[in-house]
Formats: sequence, structure tokens, C-alpha cells
Amino acid sequence: MEYRSFGNTGLDMPLITCGGMRFQYKWKDLKAHQIPEDVQNKLESAMWHALECGVNHFETARGYGSSEVQMGMVLPKMNRDQILVQTKVGPTDNPREFLAQFDQSLRNLNLEYVDLLAIHGINDSTTLHQSLRDGGCLKMARRLQSQGRARHVGFSTHAPLHIILEAIETGGFDYVNLHWYFVNQSNREALEEAQRRGMGVLIISPNDKGGKLYEPSDKLLRLCAPLHPMEFNDLFTWSHPAVHTLSMGLSRKEDLDLHVQALQRRSNPEQVDAIADRLHAEMIRILGEDWCLHWEEGLPGWEAVPGGVNIREILRLWTWAKGLDMVAYGKMRYNLLGNGGHWFPGNKAAVVHDDAIRRATHSNRFSSDIPGILREAHELFNEVDSKRLSQSD
Repeated sequence: MEYRSFGNTGLDMPLITCGGMRFQYKWKDLKAHQIPEDVQNKLESAMWHALECGVNHFETARGYGSSEVQMGMVLPKMNRDQILVQTKVGPTDNPREFLAQFDQSLRNLNLEYVDLLAIHGINDSTTLHQSLRDGGCLKMARRLQSQGRARHVGFSTHAPLHIILEAIETGGFDYVNLHWYFVNQSNREALEEAQRRGMGVLIISPNDKGGKLYEPSDKLLRLCAPLHPMEFNDLFTWSHPAVHTLSMGLSRKEDLDLHVQALQRRSNPEQVDAIADRLHAEMIRILGEDWCLHWEEGLPGWEAVPGGVNIREILRLWTWAKGLDMVAYGKMRYNLLGNGGHWFPGNKAAVVHDDAIRRATHSNRFSSDIPGILREAHELFNEVDSKRLSQSD
């Protein structure tokens, strides 16, 4: 394992974080005795395996169902001085509720303090205000820090870039959890601003939201060879100097193996560059250089589009599906639209009015083509509406 200084926190962060969202038994709070023994044994084996590989950072959240309770059955068996633990608590209008949720987190985790506390889901102007207002959740988090119950305070986000930058530029946070990987590099400016301010940077869900890379298309497998797409994405993401760790959601100990293997390949950056060049060349061959370089320019946010259609996200998914056959990834993400709340806002392109869409996208050079692309994307991706994992039983 290799470690990077986590911004100005003074923590040495492993390049791989053991993410706790996917190994929960249920998406609801449970007591320890309600967890089946075989399920818990599988989790405990995965956590010890991670630690043996040098992954000493474990992260979960108040909203991850039974994850905290299950982790709390293992963490006290580990040397507290040798592990780092993060939990995340969502912002609310009532800061007392935020504090109560944090207290529940510590009880679930069987810990006296966490090393990292994130305000979970600063995703829009409402959650930003709940966090930053006078007497809001950030102030409560800093109070917990002064009490020694949370060593460092950050935020997690699925927000558009301007919201992320607004939060970073307050100077109120020690670190940020955000999305950035090969198939979605729109937050590069946020990475660079966080780096300038000495913030820690944790990348969320590189395997799942980073392309459903555990089920890659045949084309992606071929173009990434001799690496697996997950290895390539790890190496690509680690290559940015602002990035300190990638959160790998584990459900069994074997889920870590490819990522540990990727660590051994970090001495060959030329291989990663060559694969990235092949992927870009294929995208240009299929879609044209003009589209690949400029498709995102001047697109409105979903709030400014009739029907709330999330044009930017739909075009991004269509681009990767057409260029690299990443249709399964597109379906997974597309069918969350309309059901994701502020975590994944906006709607599908179920109804497209050409003139209205062209007016909304008039600043984009492909405005006349976008209505047809939206219809094609809907036909390609649309299935029964999906739920976010946290909405599942």
C-alpha cells in the first residue's frame, strides 16, 4: 500500500479506502443481533483483508442502513491508533438533528471519535445553505471537532461544479468527497481548487458511478488490455496530484484484489497514457473530434430545461454508450433520473419538444442535433424506473 498526505489534515491516507455502502445487510437501521452470522462473517473477513493489504481507512455513513452497526462490530477489535474512520451525516434545517444523528453514528460504530466527519450530500443550494448558514451544520460539526469527537470536517457531494466550488471556496472544510474519473472529468476545476487550499480529496464510487466497470463492455475490455478497466480507471484517477484516495465499495474481500493489483502497476504511467489515447481515438472515430471536444459547452442545468430534462447527464451517458459500448452503465444511471432527488436530479427525455430543447441549448454548437440525440438516448436506455440503493429495502 502507498499513502498520501491527506491535504493539510496531517493524516496519511492509503490510496484505497474501504467503502462501506455496499456491504450493509439492509438499507435500514438494525440491531447487532439482527445481522445474520454468515453475513457479518463475510464483512469481517473483508475488513480484515483490507487492513492486511494496508487499507486502514474505513468509511461509511448514517444513511447506509446497517453498515455502521456492522462496522461497529469489527472496529473495536482493531488497533484504534492504526485505523482511520469516516462517517457522514446529512445536512438538515435543524442542527440539533444533525448532532443527534452524529451521536447515533458513534454509538453504532462503537467509537469515541471519528477521524473524518463529512456533511453528507451538499448537492444543491438548499443543502449548501443548511450546511453554511449561521448556526448551521458546519458550525455544529466544528463544535464536535473542538470536543475531540471528530478530528477533521469535510463534505461529500454529487453537486454540479458551481455548487462544489462555492462550498470549497468558503474555506470551511478540511476535505471533500466527490466524483472524478475517466468517464466524468467535469469536476477537474474543483480538484484543482481543493488542492490549492490544501484540502484532502477522496474520490467516490470509481467502479460503479465511474462506469459500472465491474461489468465492462467487450470493447472497453479490449481497449484497456492488458489492464482490466477497473485497474486502468484506478491508475488514471490516482495520476491526478490532487487525488489522495479512491473509495472502493466492498461486499466481499475478493472485491479488493484488482485494486491492490493496480497499485503494483503504478510504475508504468506510459501504459495508462497509451490506453487513454486508444480510448480517446476510438471515441473520435465513432463520434468525431468536434463532438468529443465540445459537446458539453454551453449546456444548461436541468432546472433551465422544459420538463427538467437533465440534458448534460443524458448526453454524457449517450457519448460513452456510443463511443465505448457502455450501454449497461448508461441504463443504470439513466433510469435513476426522476427518482434520485438532489442526489441525481432532473428527468429523463421521455418527452422531447424540439423547439423548446433547441431554445434551451442555443449556446451549444450541436443544438439542432440534441433533440434527436435525446430521443435516441431514451430509446437506448429507458427501462423500468430504478431506485437509488438507499431507497431499497
